[in-house]
Amino acid sequence: MSEVKQENRFKRYFRETRAEVRKVHWPTRKEARGLTTVVLVITIAMTIFLGVVISPLASSLASAIFVQQNTLLIAVGAVLAVAGIIGLAVALRRQ
Repeated sequence: MSEVKQENRFKRYFRETRAEVRKVHWPTRKEARGLTTVVLVITIAMTIFLGVVISPLASSLASAIFVQQNTLLIAVGAVLAVAGIIGLAVALRRQ
């Protein structure tokens, strides 16, 4: 019986990868610049949001948990934090 020669796994991987890369629709320079701008704007907005809203909220929650033990303040803070994150996600999704 004649034995069928198996193709090298690495050769097959690189051949298939090359074929898939050729199928990709690469964005134009203008599209890439626009998409990069969107990513940077969202990153900056989330950084500001986390710095302005979440950081002080986290500090107040930490002080409430470790110093005052005021469970009502902890619960209200947690609800506000979750509501803010959900509100931001909904607002971003509608755009």
